[in-house]
Amino acid sequence: MKGLNVLAAFLGGAAVGAALGVLFAPEKGEDTRSKIAEILRKKGIRLNRNEMDNLVDEIATELNGDATA
Repeated sequence: MKGLNVLAAFLGGAAVGAALGVLFAPEKGEDTRSKIAEILRKKGIRLNRNEMDNLVDEIATELNGDATA
């Protein structure tokens, strides 16, 4: 169970980091998403384009305060 908590914390941190990178990066969103996807792949996390888009949309929604608690 503790391992799942560590994994969840890591994924949460990665998601927040990815969202902040997308929101504050001076590059085009597509280029930034590609870089984020590459970093996640190096960490052993594989997401297809649709999953990455959904993750970024979810994070952006939460950061904008539009998320339902």
